Amino acid sequence: MANTLTVGQQAPDFSLQDANGQTYSKEGLAGRRFILYFYPKAATPGCTTEACDFRDNLASLQSAGFAVLGVSPDGPEALKAFAADESLNFPLLSDPDAAVAKAYGSYGEKTVGDRTFEGTLRSTFIVDESGDLSLAEYNVSPDGHVRRLRETLDV
Repeated sequence: MANTLTVGQQAPDFSLQDANGQTYSKEGLAGRRFILYFYPKAATPGCTTEACDFRDNLASLQSAGFAVLGVSPDGPEALKAFAADESLNFPLLSDPDAAVAKAYGSYGEKTVGDRTFEGTLRSTFIVDESGDLSLAEYNVSPDGHVRRLRETLDV
């Protein structure tokens, strides 16, 4: 795994587009709290579980002042199809070269079945109003992740 980030550190800058070409950036979210979560591949079982969990809990997260952004290496068409198929109600951002995943320490070696390869690692970050990390979680399990996150945030 790349260098991991820790709570209190300034979150790395990013600027990524969603499936509709809208750009989201740390600078554009300045003054807001947001959850930035990385997932390996749209429309796969674990990623679908996690995305639908964020979808189902979005209202409570937003009412507590958090925006939610999902990031994967998928291209715009795959993100658009995933969002439509699962009725996702938050932005999915495309990081095709994994530059942002690498900056957040969310890229590295992983094993699926008997295959070992490098790719985006499931992780979640909360960025506060000043751009600092108030949470950095690596090797997140998609099952129950948002529930645990809400407990941590007292939301």
